[in-house]
Amino acid sequence: MTGDFQLEMNEYLPLRDVVFQTLRQAILKGELKPGERLMEIQLAQKLGVSRTPVREAIRKLELEGLVLMIPRKGAEVAEITIKDLEDVLEVRGALEELAVRDACDHITEEQIQALKRAASDFKKALESGDLVKCAETDIAFHDIIYSATNNRRLLQILSNLREQMYRYRMEYLKDPSTHKVLLEEHDAIRRALKKHDKVKAGNAIRVHIENQRRSIISSLRMTGRVKE
Repeated sequence: MTGDFQLEMNEYLPLRDVVFQTLRQAILKGELKPGERLMEIQLAQKLGVSRTPVREAIRKLELEGLVLMIPRKGAEVAEITIKDLEDVLEVRGALEELAVRDACDHITEEQIQALKRAASDFKKALESGDLVKCAETDIAFHDIIYSATNNRRLLQILSNLREQMYRYRMEYLKDPSTHKVLLEEHDAIRRALKKHDKVKAGNAIRVHIENQRRSIISSLRMTGRVKE
């Protein structure tokens, strides 16, 4: 088994969540390689825990798209493929456009101010170079928009999709050349929502998603870490 990762203890989290976060970071950092098998016994021994929290963590990682369950083989780290990325972004683009249009009808002044603060937090995270913090603040920005739709079903679907997007979001944020554009895109989305302009909000989110698609595919192809 590759990787020198260790259990990242957190006294405020249940053990199953600590194991999940540890394995998740190992995959996102490349310490567990695409295609690598995840053996419950070996992982449990490496992390000094029982098999139960490892099994639960693997199931959650499967939901995020980071792990695949292969019949008669077990779990392995999912390969990054162009097809998976485009499938996820196609769905995300349609749902996010629906979300911003709905949000234009329902967003409050308080939520608009929260968006402004979230955009500022995202900028600070980018300047810090902490990729995990960048991802968290980016997610927080979009979560405010989702909440402003007042559509619980849409919020639930987008929340699930967000987990599947996490790996690709990290790939996008790794490229410093995208940061300035990201800030401009967030600002365009926020200004359109502030004006309750559905057309501009829809256009802004489409540009945002398309730029991510092109940038991530280009980055993955350049590094050779992707299957077509």
